Amino acid sequence: MGKDKALVVFQDKKIRRVWHNSKWWFSVVDVVEALTDSPSPRQYWGVLKGREPQLLTFCLQLKLPSSDGKYYSTDCANTKSMFRIIQSIPSPRAEPFKLWLAQVGYERVEEIQNPELAQERMKQLYEQKGYSKEWIEKTSCFAIMLSVILFLAPMPIIK
Repeated sequence: MGKDKALVVFQDKKIRRVWHNSKWWFSVVDVVEALTDSPSPRQYWGVLKGREPQLLTFCLQLKLPSSDGKYYSTDCANTKSMFRIIQSIPSPRAEPFKLWLAQVGYERVEEIQNPELAQERMKQLYEQKGYSKEWIEKTSCFAIMLSVILFLAPMPIIK
């Protein structure tokens, strides 16, 4: 499987994905299988599509390898669309993921109201990635100075 097609693993379930139009697209059926206890995830997805037909507007049919080694057209969704689909899955196994999505959304709203929170979160992310505190401070100070300069710069007058 090339680097434009790869498997990811979520809760010990393999999820097929393909790189298409500069984005990763994931097999909806594979995600449904990972987030439900359904013995037939394809049928589960069919029922979900019947109940909420607008979910199909988020999907593309892309060819993915099957267990028999052949490629078949499969409903796929990019990351943003997959988040929306997951919100529609009424399964206890999907609840922790939904709670995480709600928490992330809440944090982003807080960061819009208080940009210092976003800056602090970014510092923590860089630290988790292994960047030194000195590098983080130097870089964040530069970013703050640049934003202040851009904010204080006179706006061009358009005639």
